[in-house]
Amino acid sequence: MTSQSLPQMPAPVRGYLGDPSLTALWAAARRRLERNRLSPTGTVQVQLDTEGAKRLGGLLGTRLDPGLRRIQLGALDAALRASAAQCGLVSVVADLTGQPLQDRTSNKEAQQTAWTVLWQQLDGDLTCAGLAHAGWIADWLEELRSTGILTRAGVEAATIALSSAVRTIATLTDTPLRPPPGNGAGVVKQWELSELAAHTTGDAHGLDEGRLTGVLVLKAIAAACTLASPDSAAGRRLLWERVGVSTDVLSGTIMVWRLAPPGPHPWAQMMRDRHDLALVTHLTLQELRAVPDVPLTPPGMTVHFCENPQVLQAAARYGLPGILICGSGNPSAVGWELLQRLTSGGADVGYHGDFDWPGVAIAERVIRAGARPWRMHAADYLNALAKLPTDRLTPLAGESVPTPWDPQLRTVMRRQGLAVHEEALLAELLGDLRTPVDA
Repeated sequence: MTSQSLPQMPAPVRGYLGDPSLTALWAAARRRLERNRLSPTGTVQVQLDTEGAKRLGGLLGTRLDPGLRRIQLGALDAALRASAAQCGLVSVVADLTGQPLQDRTSNKEAQQTAWTVLWQQLDGDLTCAGLAHAGWIADWLEELRSTGILTRAGVEAATIALSSAVRTIATLTDTPLRPPPGNGAGVVKQWELSELAAHTTGDAHGLDEGRLTGVLVLKAIAAACTLASPDSAAGRRLLWERVGVSTDVLSGTIMVWRLAPPGPHPWAQMMRDRHDLALVTHLTLQELRAVPDVPLTPPGMTVHFCENPQVLQAAARYGLPGILICGSGNPSAVGWELLQRLTSGGADVGYHGDFDWPGVAIAERVIRAGARPWRMHAADYLNALAKLPTDRLTPLAGESVPTPWDPQLRTVMRRQGLAVHEEALLAELLGDLRTPVDA
């Protein structure tokens, strides 16, 4: 609830009341009024100098001495109404402090009422969808409450997103929702993500990465499957696929150099032809999934994996024989799938990235997924740092990140406080690709 201020007071009156000596009074009155449902009752304490005591005493029709004074808001309101201001305390404070007052108590009560209505509406929506008694519902609701995801979004956005989320969940699965087993039982239709979003939210992007409705649906699916909510794009993609939803498999790519799969499959032959023509290939998720049973390399083959496209570009420019993959920063879904296919097929995948905290974080994820460090140890960092001119050094930014494959790396990076980007080791990296060996 907000008070509506009257037209501004006459200039002479405003000048009298708006003197800096009374600023503290109007600020204190504002705080008390906003806590008190905008009612001019109770008192405020304010420190008055000589000029402030003179002006306020003149308004109240009494003598005031300078110092800490307790002022009755009711008396101040009556004096203002009887003065040339011709309006009450709420309007005067709004005018002098520059904005309408807020009835904070009523606002808080209205917010509490709105949240109560939201939870009641959610219960009704779940009942109408036949989901109210699903075993996973309690866990889902508890996570929504405990994480504060709805509170951060605000009651209006949360209400809309929850309604769309329930429609999406009901559309995806049998009723009641149950953890979809590996064979997809319970899934009634195969959906493209944008198709599902348009059908249940009215917006083809309504379930996109980062949209609140999509986040809520994924949390529900995770609860139904007794899984933790996914914390990566690849994990979220896999969770969508678990209930028959295909995410984007075309726009995300990963660059590969000299990948030459063995065997008679036409795709493998095509990749070998590109290898022979010295062409870089941009693989999509759709392409990888079209050939799930084709081995990508012979077992034990060394494959190098870099972070920055400049490294792969240099390898292609010099026609180097080593197999190289480039994640272009944090790998997309296709990058993670390619890594999994390579490591599960017995390839020896070595990863190198930037020696800065974001780069180290990417390296940790890739190494945890099955790669090994490639020139990503403390000695490699210090050697690179020693070769760089002073004017090419940049400070490390952000919080430090653990380096479990070599704890000393984090220690020396924190001590030096300087970043080394991957391109600074280009000569060493290209040397490994000239004669692919363990590094």
